[in-house]
Amino acid sequence: MERIGAVLIDIDGVLTVSWKPLPGAVEAMEQLRAADLPLALVTNTTSRSRAAIAEKLSRAGFPIAADDILTAPAVTAGYLREHHPDARCLLLSSGDVREDLRGVTLVEEGDAGTPDVVVLGGAGEEFGYPALNAVFRHLQHGARLVAMHRNLYWRTADGLDLDTGAFLPGLERAARVEAAVTGKPSAEFFATALAHLGATAGTTLMVGDDIESDVLAAQRSGITGVLVRTGKYRQETHEAADAAPDHVLDSFADLPGLLEGRT
Repeated sequence: MERIGAVLIDIDGVLTVSWKPLPGAVEAMEQLRAADLPLALVTNTTSRSRAAIAEKLSRAGFPIAADDILTAPAVTAGYLREHHPDARCLLLSSGDVREDLRGVTLVEEGDAGTPDVVVLGGAGEEFGYPALNAVFRHLQHGARLVAMHRNLYWRTADGLDLDTGAFLPGLERAARVEAAVTGKPSAEFFATALAHLGATAGTTLMVGDDIESDVLAAQRSGITGVLVRTGKYRQETHEAADAAPDHVLDSFADLPGLLEGRT
């Protein structure tokens, strides 16, 4: 393996499950810090802001600050400021991520007029029929659709829960629109992450539990992919994928060994 100069790391299912550290994850992160290896946590999590995520991880023992974290909402804010400046945006998301949407004009359902853009974050109880039908009607009236990700499900302490990707294709098909996806697996997300670290794709490694959104998407951007068998990992999904990960590890705890050539 070519010498790695930077590491991108998914959070949920890789470092934690339901925000509880996975075995050996804190110690592995401490080893990466001791090696002065530039790293960023790249996540499609839409339930917490960067600051809230950093506080949660820090309390769990991870040597992480808010500047180390790149979230789908933060990248989405940059996308909206560039492509839809001054747009009136309606946000449908579980959790409060408004802090990471600075510079974006957010409106509430029921405000006068059709929003210019509908922004979908992570799914939860908010994704009921009335809310989804309202989004559908806005799209029929010309609103653009932006989605922070297409994840089908995510891992909790109780098992897998449905996520936005279980609803998004139906909205696209019904309204005859195609969403602009800003988080993983979009190439723009990985380009933003590389720019954040000042790193090149060829010397960067991405660690994730989602073979499609994390690993193969990173590999298509020229980044070395590492799939871990934790979180949402499923053997059948791994075997059915249209390409193979560059590396497969039992967990994030094994990453230092891979980087040192011991795995």
